[in-house]
Amino acid sequence: MRIKYLYKDGKKRALTMSYDDCAVHDRRLVEIFNKYHIKGTFHLISERMTHENSEIKLSDIPVLYAGHEVSCHSLTHPFFDQIPKAELLHEMLEDKLTLEKACGYPVRGMSYPNGIITEDVLECLKVLGFKYGRSTISTNGFKLPADFMQWTPTCHHSGNIIGKIDEFRNAYYALPLFYIWGHSFELPRNTPTSSWEMMEEFCDKFTATFEDTVWYATNIEIYDYVTALRALELSADRTMVLNNSAMSVWLEVDGAPVEIKPGLTRLV
Repeated sequence: MRIKYLYKDGKKRALTMSYDDCAVHDRRLVEIFNKYHIKGTFHLISERMTHENSEIKLSDIPVLYAGHEVSCHSLTHPFFDQIPKAELLHEMLEDKLTLEKACGYPVRGMSYPNGIITEDVLECLKVLGFKYGRSTISTNGFKLPADFMQWTPTCHHSGNIIGKIDEFRNAYYALPLFYIWGHSFELPRNTPTSSWEMMEEFCDKFTATFEDTVWYATNIEIYDYVTALRALELSADRTMVLNNSAMSVWLEVDGAPVEIKPGLTRLV
């Protein structure tokens, strides 16, 4: 008997989009994602949303980002390696509290301002209950992270994402994840590698290429699912699987997808 991991609903590939800062251009980007049924995670700087002239306000969050994920990006976007640990805690806690009040659910992820990750940063995030943190270092690959607190994306959206579609289709290792990040305010610059036309073309080509064979997920959905998948407990003879999570996960057993519901599942 051969057993392999699968994504949700038995799918073998996943796509996630990750956008930072909170800019008025998020509105158009969300429209594009919704058109193609693609999910995004939006890492927000909450202090910028509290001003009278803010283009996106905290009160806009529930409607604007519905169906997507709201995540942290710090309160004011400082350089994390240039402030004391107490200030680090304040930056992340206040951002988390503000965003949770606005969106109505626990905010458990973040992207690192300026891509800065230090031991103090990781320690503070652990204390505050964060489950993942995304860096700005591109791997140009499609592997899942070993450590979600130092999650490296495939590439920025300027990194020839249309050309990478074929690479993703031919990725040979298990559970390939295409992870794209960027800032929506970069798209109106109208360069060959960063424009609304490029983003629309990518979404159109990607969904036409894979249709419903790819899982379109937010960052936290990827984290939750993969964490549950990795926590499965199999009997020594591999005929029984214990799923201690509250969600179903999927395995491929001798070439066929099998749903592993919470609790005990017998494979034979």
